[in-house]
Amino acid sequence: MHFSKQLLTFAAMALSLSIGQAAIAQDKDTRPNILFIFSDDHAYQSISAYGSLVNKTPNLDRIANEGMRFDRAFVTNSICGPSRAVVLTGKYGHLNGFVTNGNTFNGNQQTVSKLLQTAGYETAVIGKWHLKSTPIGFDYYHVLIGQGPYYNPPMKTTDGPVNHIGYTTEIITDQTLEYLKERRDPDKPFFLMYQHKAPHRNWQPGPDEINNYNNETIPEPITLFDDYQGRTSAARNQAMTVKEHLTRYDLKLDPPKNLTPEQLVFWNEAYDKKNAELAKLNLEGDALIRWKYQRYVKDYLRCIDSVDKNVGRVLDYLEESGLAENTIVIYTSDQGWYLGEHGWYDKRWMYEESFRTPLMVRWPGKVKPGTVNTDMVMNLDFAQTFLEIAGAEQPEDMQGASMKPVFEGKTPEDWRQSVYYHYYEFPGAHSVAKHNGVRTERYKLIHFYENKEWELFDLKEDPNELTSVYDDPAYASVKKDLEIELERLQDFYKDDGTIVNFGAARAKVQPTQLVRRFRFGDFENTEKSPFGTAVKTDGSKYIFHNPSGGKFSPDYKPITLGGFINPTDGNGVIAAQGGEALGYTMLLKDGKLTFSIRSQGQRFTAVGPEIELNEWTHVVAILDRNAKLAFAVNGKKIQTDVKAAFLASAPADAFTLGLDGGSLVGDYGQANGLKGKIADFRLYWGILEKETLQAWVNPK
Repeated sequence: MHFSKQLLTFAAMALSLSIGQAAIAQDKDTRPNILFIFSDDHAYQSISAYGSLVNKTPNLDRIANEGMRFDRAFVTNSICGPSRAVVLTGKYGHLNGFVTNGNTFNGNQQTVSKLLQTAGYETAVIGKWHLKSTPIGFDYYHVLIGQGPYYNPPMKTTDGPVNHIGYTTEIITDQTLEYLKERRDPDKPFFLMYQHKAPHRNWQPGPDEINNYNNETIPEPITLFDDYQGRTSAARNQAMTVKEHLTRYDLKLDPPKNLTPEQLVFWNEAYDKKNAELAKLNLEGDALIRWKYQRYVKDYLRCIDSVDKNVGRVLDYLEESGLAENTIVIYTSDQGWYLGEHGWYDKRWMYEESFRTPLMVRWPGKVKPGTVNTDMVMNLDFAQTFLEIAGAEQPEDMQGASMKPVFEGKTPEDWRQSVYYHYYEFPGAHSVAKHNGVRTERYKLIHFYENKEWELFDLKEDPNELTSVYDDPAYASVKKDLEIELERLQDFYKDDGTIVNFGAARAKVQPTQLVRRFRFGDFENTEKSPFGTAVKTDGSKYIFHNPSGGKFSPDYKPITLGGFINPTDGNGVIAAQGGEALGYTMLLKDGKLTFSIRSQGQRFTAVGPEIELNEWTHVVAILDRNAKLAFAVNGKKIQTDVKAAFLASAPADAFTLGLDGGSLVGDYGQANGLKGKIADFRLYWGILEKETLQAWVNPK
């Protein structure tokens, strides 16, 4: 009898335990995990699943072979930061505020990571961020600072800054695996952005790959020696050719500066002998171009080899841990890349090699293995795709479309038949002209709108885009239809030429802050003046130089700068900060006080009154709270009608007094220094009260 009671007791306990386990099982969220693998500048033509002629990528091919390969995946703007902002927001750059790499991402806006958090997903980003602001909407982050180096990267995390020793591709993968194994909540589905720096310029190989391809000759693209004759001036006026624009650093003629002694040993073993052999050859002309191509592409492919190997490590862990069956794996790049096509490296253009990006998706039970898709999809679609996979609501202001039905082989009948593109960063790196355009299945129309030039390509007859048929009468009706479609897409995506300015409201309430007052008492080459110590300058060098950042950050701030000047020449920079993409400069030009603002490559310039030579004058330049330019001369305010723009972030180039060096903000050459004297110079963020200005002009 006692034995029977024990059995009943054990049975009751077992039943209670099984009910509890069932309840726990019901509580566990079984929605699919989302692993988004993002490389930087990965050309689709360097993936063997896409038929690469130059390398093999067995681990990336696993995703395509076990899932779907997309042959018409495009980006809205082929450049790093803007592409990342589009993925996060599901909006074109003009609506998310990030159109050039000089911008800073506003993390306070709606993002897919925040929406997935709200929907119950655990969110994480590991690797390259490249949006300047701190990641918001992520439960965990472990990201590179800025572009990040290929070796020994400092990184910022939710737990604080860390410094790593090793190869960055390996480190990013190590941190990703640590998150998957130890950090994540196993009872929640995860949204993990695993984002590589590689194969971004300048293509520094890892220690395991540094000698790959040593005994191979990489096939050249048929357009390596393109003469650009069949297109507009834009293709000729760029600065991204293998022939002329690869640096010694790019070509590994100079070693990286941040290697450990041990790393420098294997680096020099890999390159010193090859570089010595090059010096003996004394190559020139086409032979030198071919050598540069081989060196550049081999290093690029070595970086790809490391990405492929490390993606394989993560795929292996998903299999070993049992996560693979309920994890959608997406591999893509922020844009495409030129592997010598048209004689180029880099991206930016609407031509296919940079406009198209690789996209491969594996989703067991949903995506049929080994399928190839030719629908027109975009990086604009990722946010809504993630949300639909998560069963979350898709905000109406997102501009893409969920690819979930496309993944499942059920492409909607009303799926897009054309793609809209807009590139902004000019003047800027590589001198690629601003352009927008439309691509359909067969045709592509590109408008270099500041140049007032158009190109039209028949991609069926001219897949390498060598000859524009814009002026060919045989394509008149095609041209007209595409121009109409371009206007339709601009209206549809609300691109009227303006860019949302999240900082405009902030600028209106920015308190006035004195950044620096220069009394020059501890400077060299000075003399007494009626306004205190004056520094003398012959225009040959800086009077003062301070890196951007910290208190020298003019992001979304009104600017007031100036002081007493006694010029001996009517041309010269008084002060400047930034360069050709972002910054400001105050100067004399042809004897007149001039103030220029650079924002997103566009220059806004106001010209003030003529300034007397060899006399003291108090001059001030102002970017006011409405982003209009103004001056004050001897305390008298002069308002102009020039509407400029606030600087969205700290420029890359330093604040300098007496000269603008490096990348130039204004319309002048390198020999631009002020000649004469300066006294009591001040830089403010904000606008001065009238009384403060008058006290500055009339010191007691």
